[in-house]
Amino acid sequence: MADSNVGEMDGLPLVREAFPRTVRLVTSARLREAVLTLLADDEDELALLAEIEGATSGRLVAEERGQGGISAAELVHGVPHAKFINASFAYAKPREPMRFSPPDRGAWYAAIDVNTCIREVGHHLTKALADANDFNAVVEYSEMLASMSGVFVDLRQVPDHPSLNPDPATGYPAGNAVAAAARAAGHNGIIYPSVRHEGAPCIAALWPNVVQSVVQGAMYRFTWSGKPEFVVDAL
Repeated sequence: MADSNVGEMDGLPLVREAFPRTVRLVTSARLREAVLTLLADDEDELALLAEIEGATSGRLVAEERGQGGISAAELVHGVPHAKFINASFAYAKPREPMRFSPPDRGAWYAAIDVNTCIREVGHHLTKALADANDFNAVVEYSEMLASMSGVFVDLRQVPDHPSLNPDPATGYPAGNAVAAAARAAGHNGIIYPSVRHEGAPCIAALWPNVVQSVVQGAMYRFTWSGKPEFVVDAL
């Protein structure tokens, strides 16, 4: 449900819209019990190991005192799967900004259709394998389903916007400029057409509290067998 009469921000259209079900894929490694738990023989050792983890975990550091471009006050607590929401904002990529997230602050990237997520994730994993010169890998991902609503920048109405350029050298700086302006204006995020799945809508939530009612969904296995083409199986 959308209301396109919200207005414009620097010439970009805004829309008030509600998404009852969005999909994000996260690696299944994040779903497993912490490795440190297996190293502890008793509660005292577990507490000590937890303290060590807290000193090195970007998410836990961000939750305690903020980190990079995200403040502790922005992160969410006491809601289902809060650690997944917070991690998506705390674990930024200092050497490799994303389309709508700068080097020091992440975002929650999602889609309406899981096939869009599969194409987007598959593209980036294939690029990483190409950089490593080894197209042999098996990676499992889980759906994280969430609802969102509020005012978003709507790039579906400007599909030729520079931020949607497939070349990261052009698209990512332009996208980060849009995201910075949207955050400064207090807007919830950006709706945009997928660059890897033509015509499919994606959402970049720019604030942790935009991501609501998170539940875990289906599991998928991505397999590369010596070639850039990959196979996806539902588990």
